[in-house]
Amino acid sequence: MAQELNLIRNFAIIAHIDHGKSTLSDRIIEFTGGVEKREMQEQILDSMDIERERGITIKAQSVRLNYKAEDGQIYQLNLMDTPGHVDFSYEVSRCLSACEGAVLVVDATQGVEAQTLANVYLALDANNEIIPVLNKIDLPSAEPEKVKSQIEDVIGLDTSEAVEVSGKTGLGVDDLLEAIVHKLPAPKGDVNAPLKALLIDSWYDTYLGVIILVRVKDGILRKKQQIKMMSNGASYLVDNLGFFTPKMQYVDALYPGEVGFISASIKSVSDCNIGDTITDSKNPTSEALPGFKPSVPVVFCSMFPVDSSEYEALKDALAKLKLNDASIDYQNENSAALGLGFRCGFLGLLHMEIIQERLEREFDLDLITTAPSVAYKINLTSGAEIDLHNPADMPEPTQIESIEEPMVRATIMVPDSYLGAVLKLCTERRGEQVELTYVGNRAMVIYKIPLNEIVFDFYDRLKSITSGYASFDYEIEEYMKSDLVKVQILINEEPVDALAFLCHRSQAEARGRQICERLKDLIPRHLFKIPIQAAIGAKVIARETISALRKDVTAKCYGGDITRKRKLLEKQKKGKKRMRQFGNVEIPQSAFIEALRIGEN
Repeated sequence: MAQELNLIRNFAIIAHIDHGKSTLSDRIIEFTGGVEKREMQEQILDSMDIERERGITIKAQSVRLNYKAEDGQIYQLNLMDTPGHVDFSYEVSRCLSACEGAVLVVDATQGVEAQTLANVYLALDANNEIIPVLNKIDLPSAEPEKVKSQIEDVIGLDTSEAVEVSGKTGLGVDDLLEAIVHKLPAPKGDVNAPLKALLIDSWYDTYLGVIILVRVKDGILRKKQQIKMMSNGASYLVDNLGFFTPKMQYVDALYPGEVGFISASIKSVSDCNIGDTITDSKNPTSEALPGFKPSVPVVFCSMFPVDSSEYEALKDALAKLKLNDASIDYQNENSAALGLGFRCGFLGLLHMEIIQERLEREFDLDLITTAPSVAYKINLTSGAEIDLHNPADMPEPTQIESIEEPMVRATIMVPDSYLGAVLKLCTERRGEQVELTYVGNRAMVIYKIPLNEIVFDFYDRLKSITSGYASFDYEIEEYMKSDLVKVQILINEEPVDALAFLCHRSQAEARGRQICERLKDLIPRHLFKIPIQAAIGAKVIARETISALRKDVTAKCYGGDITRKRKLLEKQKKGKKRMRQFGNVEIPQSAFIEALRIGEN
């Protein structure tokens, strides 16, 4: 039976990391009776092991709840809990485009932080109505009035009717639900128009195949209906449909304004494009919905299976993950040192780490990942422009006119006492200050920094120099010309493509030396001397030498003339020289993995 449109509310919960989105979602689910008390667990919508262990949300989750308001009406609430980390803002923007309203959660002890600001802009882009909510109001250090004035100063939202809640104790959750049903707009839609539904998300289920999360805009989506994807014309028969409460509940039809899932025996992962419009095969809609802007990967690294026979398994695993996370990008790659693998693009370092961990856990793979790098634009002397994702593919220096690197606009919010350390860090990373403003005793600095400098350990350094009080958000702005060089690592005078990297000329020597020193400790000694060199073109900028293992050839000489011993040692010396010319250096895989973790120290 169709729910009246004016009794449906679709909303997302948005906030900075650790401001309590998932805990607040738990209380809302508990308050509306979505889950029985005995089945309730903390962060019920964080279904992945990694999410629970790290205490972060990675995938946005949707849940349908029924709420009886004070006016006696029963409302259908479609709640979406979103991630807070900057790497997953693509998930947030997808959820917001499927909703009409957003609940902006701000920690009453921490106040407005960088991601709070970024998420508000995403909500405004999606034309969402925003309700400000102050969470953690039960803590003794909470300062609701101060935080309210901060929200008004920094974001410009009216906080006269901001709701004060505690996600931990459940205080104020009833006021929040009343605010949601009275302040957020109801969805619009025409039940008699041809079917038009937005594909919000998809994932792979071992039993049901591909499952798609949809938001119905117009028309009715029924069981056994022939549907068509508008981007590629693929058509399917709907097997099952339903919604989450958070458990799966099957129904016969989904109506305008509702959010639910469908399974339709979809075999090919590539047929599900997130942001696509689903319509009826026999009576299609004339125009597609505006989808989501495709995500742009900013960090690249190569992934290789430790055991080369697992290449097909890795290919299959990446295809299934791409279905669940549309922001991964990958293509085949072949490396002389590491065999067959994939060059993958991610939205950030945490995103890369999470994908690697998911591949290892969910698909039981052992992987080697190369050092992360960013995408550069290379202007050739011939006038052409190419994108460079992998340092190993860099053209000869004689063919290069100039190299451009991506610059980001970084927003850092930090207590006044730590400002000096933050400015020093940004300057060290070749940053250029754009703006510095104050909100109370907190400074908001905006810097223009090369993405290459942020990719490695910028976030960790920022957190450690500010005792964890700084918050950080960035967006890619433009490409700028820069003096970049490719540093090759040579082992026994042979270049190792997997260890090559691009960096600014001023830092090439330090980074090269760091890798050489690290490899010296990691590569086992051989019977001959092994030079490890870092070079820019033909110029060696750093060198370490692994000394040879000495076999005691004079052990059998007891006394006698010294010339016998000399003869044996001379013979050994010649042998070592010959070995150095023709001997292969065995580099254990553990050495690659450790050397590639260079950014962590």
